Parts: sequence; structure tokens; C-alpha cells
Amino acid sequence: MKRILTYLFMAMAAISLISCSDAKRKQALLPNISGKAGEVIVVIDKGQWEGAVGTVLRDSLACECPFLPQSEPLYTLVNVAPNGFTQMFQIHRNIIIVNIKPDVTEPGVVFKNDVWARPQCVIRINAADSDTAVKLIKENSSNMTAVLEQAERDRVIANTKKYEELSLAPVVTEMVGGSPHFPSGYKIKKKTEDFIWIEYNPQYVTQGVLIYKYPVVDGEQMMDLDNILENSNRMLMNNVPGMFDNTYMTISDFARPSIEYKKYKGLDFAEIRGFWEVENDFMGGPFVSHAFYSKDGKEVIVLQGFVYAPKYDKRQYLRQVESVIYSFEWAKNEDK
Repeated sequence: MKRILTYLFMAMAAISLISCSDAKRKQALLPNISGKAGEVIVVIDKGQWEGAVGTVLRDSLACECPFLPQSEPLYTLVNVAPNGFTQMFQIHRNIIIVNIKPDVTEPGVVFKNDVWARPQCVIRINAADSDTAVKLIKENSSNMTAVLEQAERDRVIANTKKYEELSLAPVVTEMVGGSPHFPSGYKIKKKTEDFIWIEYNPQYVTQGVLIYKYPVVDGEQMMDLDNILENSNRMLMNNVPGMFDNTYMTISDFARPSIEYKKYKGLDFAEIRGFWEVENDFMGGPFVSHAFYSKDGKEVIVLQGFVYAPKYDKRQYLRQVESVIYSFEWAKNEDK
């Protein structure tokens, strides 16, 4: 009996390995994705698209992107009828398929990766009628947005690691014990013992990442929004001058920044979104920052990504720099 069980176990293990190998081989043969960043193909009947289902999808995914100086949708939705969903559209980066049929017995929202291409995000909404579809979209709106955001971010990070500016991570790691991954083209603009300014400057656009740290003060709520803003403004005033005398970067109080406490790949942090501006000047734009404790808990580390692009829409530029700060990793065998 033991010998039979051993053979069965070995056979099952072999089948598992073959299946895993086949899945990897199939994935490797998939074509690369197509489509623009921030774009989502929505496969749905025209009547449903123009009705309640389409309205709730637009309200959820094409609503105004927060903290941008001009109005831009969170995602650009492109409607494709089911009979027009050909191979040309099947390899798109982000796809939502709305399947509304009376014979649907298991309504729900299903998330899949790499169905027709890679790296692809596919969301399928199964419902027997329009009312159920509307309810499912409302209930899963935040999950759908989070999955799309993560897919877009992962693509940027993967591409960054492929074409990384490898000289920057050691410099940042020396100061804070870890570093984001920076794409090729980013360069150090300023460095002190507690502040590093790294920037990418294609024509008419600036994408910057500010890395700084300050000590934890006993008795203070260090991850409170007002505390973070106060310390950030002090660091910006001292380290990011404007073009003229008595000008410097600051966090705008025109619209109060938002704060959300998150955990990503084991790192707990406060995510702040808002606008930056230059005191006594007319420059400004959106920013996103992550504030978290150093490994020894003695300092607060802030990674602040910002964009200055007066001639262009800023949604994608901000997503790119946001992906940089999301790529932060502690250095291996780092004690700090």
C-alpha cells in the first residue's frame, strides 16, 4: 500500500509539473499588450453602454482624477460591441467584459490576468440582468479601480527595472536604507545628508522625486497629516528653491491634501495627495508622497513624487512618478 501511495504521489507531482510547465509555456507565447496607458476597453452592448450599466461604469472609472489642475478622467473608456471584440481589441492592456444574459447562474465580478496578451488585466462582469450588473459594479467599484491601478503600476515598474538608472539606488540607500527603482534618464539634482532631489527633464516636462528624512519626536503623532505637511514644508523650503530670490516649493493650501494609510509589499505608509506650488511665483502641479518609518523607528522617511507639465495633461506623468515611489524596497541585509 505504501508503495502504491508513493507511486500515486509521484504521478500527481509529475502531472502538476507538466501542467505548470504548459501554463508557463502558453503564457510565454502570448503577444505583448497594445493600447495606451490609462485606457480601458469596455466590451458591452450599445444599449447597455448608453443605459444604467454604462453610466455606473463611467461614474466609477471615468470620474475626475483627483488632484489634477485640469479635469482629466481617471481612465479613458473605449466602448466595443461584443461582435466587434476581435483579436485587435483582445490584446489590449485593460479589458472589461460586461456579460448580461438571462442564463447567467453565477453573477459576480471575475478578475483575470494575461488572457489574450501579457501583461494584461481582464475584468468580467457576469449578470442575468441590468439591475444586477449595476449592483455588482457599485459593490466592486473600489476593487476594480484598485486592480486597474495595480496593473498599470506594475507595468511601469517592470519596464523601469528593465531600463533602470542603476547608479541612483546606492546613493538613496546610503541615506535611508532602501531605494525606489528609477528609470533611465533620472539624475540627481541635489544631495545633502538628509535630502536627495532626483529629476527627469524631457522637453517641457519635469518629473521629480524628493527623498528626505527627519527625526521622530516623542509624543507627536508623526503620521498625522498636519505633522507630515509641517515637516514636509520645512524640508521643501530649505531644499527646493524656485527660479527667483525668496521663492521655494511648498505644499499648496488651496485644496487640503488627502491622506490614506496603506500597506504595499510589507511596507506600511501614509499616502498623501495634493498640489505643490512655488511660494511667490506661479509654478505648481500635482504631487503624491509616501511617508513611513525607518527600520529602526527613529526617523520618518518621505518619498515625494511631483510633476510640472504646464503644456500637457498630467494624469499619466503623475502615474509614472507614483510608480517610482511604489517601487521602493529596503536594501537586503540592511540594518537601518
